[in-house]
Amino acid sequence: MNKQEVVLVCKRVVFYELKDEEAFFEWIAKIKCVVKCEGEQANIYLHIKSNKISDANLRDLLALFFRYKINMKQLAVFLHDQNKSWFFDNVQMYWHKKLFGA
Repeated sequence: MNKQEVVLVCKRVVFYELKDEEAFFEWIAKIKCVVKCEGEQANIYLHIKSNKISDANLRDLLALFFRYKINMKQLAVFLHDQNKSWFFDNVQMYWHKKLFGA
């Protein structure tokens, strides 16, 4: 699989107070695969260095997107043979229905 940059779109993220917003951006800064974060109007764009990221980075993105109610379907781009058993095949996980459907 070719490695290619991925841009994830966080549309209209709701922050309930200033500390919540700070926590969101601090969390993003700690995810190593995110090379750039920028905003335009009501959207936040996360630039990911590759469509092949570590399991730890993917788990962080899953948790971030779930917590802030960001469209998780776009994370399917990170599915590959090496993570399929825990990422896709594990239908009981909190993200599975939101990401892959019923």
